[in-house]
Amino acid sequence: MKLTTVTNVSVDGVMQGLGDRDEDRRGGFDRGGWALPLFSEEVDSFLGQLYQRADAFLFGRVTYQIFADSWGTVEDMADTPIGRALNGRPKFLVSTTITEPGWGDTTVLSGDLATAIRELKDGSVGELQVHGSGRLVRWLLDNRLVDEITLFTYPVVVGRGTRLFPDSGPDVALDLVDSRVFGNGVILQVHRPAGRPRYSGA
Repeated sequence: MKLTTVTNVSVDGVMQGLGDRDEDRRGGFDRGGWALPLFSEEVDSFLGQLYQRADAFLFGRVTYQIFADSWGTVEDMADTPIGRALNGRPKFLVSTTITEPGWGDTTVLSGDLATAIRELKDGSVGELQVHGSGRLVRWLLDNRLVDEITLFTYPVVVGRGTRLFPDSGPDVALDLVDSRVFGNGVILQVHRPAGRPRYSGA
């Protein structure tokens, strides 16, 4: 199974609290809801197709709880292409605190996480999508388990909040395999990891 990460970020790399002002206030974050004013039917339609492409989903705890309380329970949200994909496909949750998830068709992964995810990847064909879940995405990249990185970059500088990439971390070369600019200024980029970068003078 191909493992694809899908992340919405601001120009300065913030991924925290994009959907709602109170969605994720960790660390005193008070600038939530920065993505929705820039959302459009064009982006929504594309995202719906992207979610429908998934054969299964992999989540970190925080994103899982946000999604379960919205796409998993709100009727108007559940009855959309995104909601139908999320509710109709297997979900895998990385968590040491949730042992009995309430969202249907969810399996909790614990113990040797790298082995469990490699077994998922090797066990079937298709696409395993990771949405949001910043800490998990960084861990997956560190462990070279990501096959494709999909970024939606919104034309806004949020100025604070959790960023997709930390100030210090592993270096990764990327091949750009697809890109698109939506009418509202949102930019889609699809990258594939390509080993370590080359540095001039080395």
